[in-house]
Amino acid sequence: MISMETIFPALYILAAAGFILAIKWMNSPVTARRGVIVGEIGMLLAVVGTLLRHEVVNYEWILIAFFIGSAIGVPIAYIMPMTAVPQRTAFSHACGALASALIGTAEYYRQTPHGFVMGALIVETLLGFLTFTASLMAFGKLQESLPTRPITYRGQNIVNLSIFGLAVAIGIFLIFVPEQKWLYPIFMVLALVFGVLLIIPIGGADMPTVIALLNSYAGLSASAMGFALDNKLLIVAGALDGSSGFILSVIMCRAMNRSFSNVLFGAFGTVQTAKKEAVQRPVRSASPEDAAEILDAARSVVIIPGYGMAVAQAQHKLRELHDVLDRRGVEVRFGIHPVAGRMPGHMNVLLAEADVPYDRLFEMDDINPEFPRTDVALVIGANDVVNPAARNDKTSPIAGMPILNASEARTVMVIKRSMSPGFAGIDNELYYMDKTLMLFGDAKSFVANIIKELNALVPVGAH
Repeated sequence: MISMETIFPALYILAAAGFILAIKWMNSPVTARRGVIVGEIGMLLAVVGTLLRHEVVNYEWILIAFFIGSAIGVPIAYIMPMTAVPQRTAFSHACGALASALIGTAEYYRQTPHGFVMGALIVETLLGFLTFTASLMAFGKLQESLPTRPITYRGQNIVNLSIFGLAVAIGIFLIFVPEQKWLYPIFMVLALVFGVLLIIPIGGADMPTVIALLNSYAGLSASAMGFALDNKLLIVAGALDGSSGFILSVIMCRAMNRSFSNVLFGAFGTVQTAKKEAVQRPVRSASPEDAAEILDAARSVVIIPGYGMAVAQAQHKLRELHDVLDRRGVEVRFGIHPVAGRMPGHMNVLLAEADVPYDRLFEMDDINPEFPRTDVALVIGANDVVNPAARNDKTSPIAGMPILNASEARTVMVIKRSMSPGFAGIDNELYYMDKTLMLFGDAKSFVANIIKELNALVPVGAH
């Protein structure tokens, strides 16, 4: 007969393989759905394998927690709109990190481990507690229940690093003298406070990087928990999560031409003092009728979505616009900047929800060479990621940041509620160019009006 000792490793190996394949397949929109399904199967195998371990002797509390978690998680999945995926992701990081930290705390008070196990437990709880509060703060900024602009004060970095350093010092002391249990609550509070202080000086523009970094922290905490509990699957899964999150953070920083230190301590996003001449410069505006005629006369259009599209929930109307233009013989493509929106892949998720064909989505490096041959660049809710100041103004806060070269298209149309600056807090030179038309209004309503005007024009066959 097959023993349980044989079943556990087999289930864990299959689960680990599922996690690896999930990450691989989620690299592409075409295979992303398959990756999610395989990842879910891997997690199911991991949970079943863990519940079958001989250490688990009482399922009452596990079942209670299962039903409570399901009662919370299922409504969130169905009720929360796709535009709020960044907030849901931050909340998930907070829950996972807190679970890891509480398990580590329970293990510490249950058996007071020594040596390597105690070191792994300290790393686990330090990362878990700070990620918990940091993720809650990120959720607040993304939900705009907290100020999205950086909150700073003099000597802030010194205070933050001092609190973190004290937490690390207490953690190291506990590794060698774990019996001093009165120090652990102090260590826990310092980690929680540092998580709050870590996020408040970070602006909304850096949320994509922060989300990826918090994902890395949560994964590393889980991996450390695996060492503390001698659970090899936790080590593997946490390492995958931690390393992939860190790599994604690096990619996000490169996409913004920023360093980790600048993201974490640079207070990027403080509103800049606008120049009078910039405020008084005229802009050209257009109506939905004008926009429809320009799009109808075009042969190639590149649509550039940004966070404003997510706020207006305009992705489905964009799909309709794509279909109408496609029927009229216009080539329509979507240019996606790596940090557009509030989390990595935010625009891809929303456009996929609206069933925009995958082959119409192009990354920045792929679409940029096409702009000089593009008749119309239609910018919807994007700001800093199309600002020519990143290339032309060495004194700009976004100088050197790779951008989508919308300014190289023959005509640029920008759907925006007002002339207010983006997360970087600076004017966008694109808005003042002679080739640019500002389409002021709600993105969803304005696109709907463009579609209406396009349908009212001459039939496709007579175009």
